[in-house]
Amino acid sequence: MSMTTINRRAALAATGALALPGLARAQGERLSLRLDFSPWGVQAAIHLADARGWFREAGLTVDIQDGRGSGNTLQLVNAGQVDVGQIQLGLLGQAREQGATVRGFAGFSRRTDLCVLVDRDSPIQRAADLRGRSLVVFAASPWAPFIDAYLRSDGLDRSSVNVMFVDPAALWGTYTAKRADGLMSTVSSAIPVAERPRPSRALLAEDAGISFPSYGLMATEATIRARGPALRKLVETQQRAWTHLRTNPDDGVEAMLRNRPDARLDRTVTREQIRLTLEFFDTPAARGRPIGWQAEEDWVAALRSLEAAGAIKPGWNATNYFTNEVVG
Repeated sequence: MSMTTINRRAALAATGALALPGLARAQGERLSLRLDFSPWGVQAAIHLADARGWFREAGLTVDIQDGRGSGNTLQLVNAGQVDVGQIQLGLLGQAREQGATVRGFAGFSRRTDLCVLVDRDSPIQRAADLRGRSLVVFAASPWAPFIDAYLRSDGLDRSSVNVMFVDPAALWGTYTAKRADGLMSTVSSAIPVAERPRPSRALLAEDAGISFPSYGLMATEATIRARGPALRKLVETQQRAWTHLRTNPDDGVEAMLRNRPDARLDRTVTREQIRLTLEFFDTPAARGRPIGWQAEEDWVAALRSLEAAGAIKPGWNATNYFTNEVVG
């Protein structure tokens, strides 16, 4: 190889290296975002923003990762392996109790959506009616710290109700095979899935005095400080997407089918999950506020519920668990 050829290649390499910063800017600031679980309706706004190019318009390149449970996503974010997680924000209570440094920076489903599924035509109307019956749940469920508090709210305990803990993979099979009278889950995820195999309705945890913020975005305090402008752009895309989904849920379904073709999503189930998710967006304290804005009153109620359940110790400060600084 001649020196001329070598010099030409070196010059081209140098030119390419100089162009990389500009290329990175063109691609947008990168954020890794891990979802709570395999694809379902609560993730529609993320996929819609991606499919419509709204992340790119905002100057972001978002690596969207499917999750293996809200708890697992929380651990990865806290360990710095992922920038942002979309999870049930109520889990931050126990996480910070154990030393995690994560905060919720946008809460979308601000109302408690924990529920107990029972047959639609069942005579069960409240927790007291579960006496002598069985419930199925998995050990890492967000329901776990509240099971005894829920039963106690109507004069029950685990000697009067059979609480069965199963592997997450066996949860639905146990319920649909009618080996349990009730399933402890969330309204928006569970009701649409149960519609065909076992039509169900929900007993709401909030009716038993339990408060638990549902889905939103979280990151470590260090990430929120260092990546504030990027997180603000991310929140803006989600506000845009959820506003669109209020009147165009089918667009969210199509975006998810496009982005996750191997997930074999059911259009009807996914559309209903989106609709029900939106029903749990507002609390009295957050009504009229921007999508993603979190009320201190709601966090106080949630932390009181966790303390009453013995999941966290007294002495907490609600403002340590959330921030509104990147919500416009």
